[in-house]
Amino acid sequence: MLYPELFKSLEQVRWNMDKDIPWDKFDASLLTDEQAQTIRMNAITEWSALPATEMFLRDNRGDSDFSAFMSVWFFEEQKHSLVLMEYLRRFRPELAPTEEELHNVRFEFDPAPPLETLMMHFCGEIRLNHWYRCAADWHTEPVIKQIYKIISQDEARHGGAYLRYMKKALNEVGDKARAAFAKIGVLMASARRTEKPLHPTNLHVNQALFPNDTVQSRLPDPEWLERWLDNQIKFDGEWEKKVVDRILHNMSLLFERTFGNVQELNRYRKEVVQRLMPGEIATA
Repeated sequence: MLYPELFKSLEQVRWNMDKDIPWDKFDASLLTDEQAQTIRMNAITEWSALPATEMFLRDNRGDSDFSAFMSVWFFEEQKHSLVLMEYLRRFRPELAPTEEELHNVRFEFDPAPPLETLMMHFCGEIRLNHWYRCAADWHTEPVIKQIYKIISQDEARHGGAYLRYMKKALNEVGDKARAAFAKIGVLMASARRTEKPLHPTNLHVNQALFPNDTVQSRLPDPEWLERWLDNQIKFDGEWEKKVVDRILHNMSLLFERTFGNVQELNRYRKEVVQRLMPGEIATA
């Protein structure tokens, strides 16, 4: 089981909201209304860790190790929402999200293959780490800059934990896991070819609620994410390349084979699919 070791390692680096956030360094003159509104949207988006956890527990009912790890992931992810709301409560209380706005991003996700979901969230953690690092650079107020740096480090650690479970899956189910991880890796590393950013909070997850079945579609401002990335923090091609390179680097480590681009990863995926039994190919 990985849970006991991951619990211990994450416990050792867990930050404290009172002691590790420099609240006394706040400079009101360096926080614009535009910036404060983006903090509000991120606080609501981070609340979607709640339905994601419910999905993980439902779809991984046969995996008590991973399900136990969700207790750590859920706690730390919800704290991201909480620290952003605390920032607003202290310095822009009129922008603090309402309980109704938070609850609106809690909705049921359709069942999905657990291995593909694991890989998607692994890539999502990599992407969030880079989004928040970019956001920290964009912000001018020192307290929120530090908050984004801290939560970006959490996202990187969560990605590392997911990678451990992916390695475990390779040992347990072999090519079935390789095919699932490579399939989603190709998708998530091809984000520059899509109109919308590829992240779990911006993907359709409930057919009955379509088109209002993404987390972003249920925010007070559904168009916020693209505007935040393109016009505000300016998550440009250079930043996107960092995300793709990190995904490919980790896939190279996971599969013990070097992937210099998405096309090479896709060729590997096809090789793995050819090795699968006919009954397994349908899911790959």
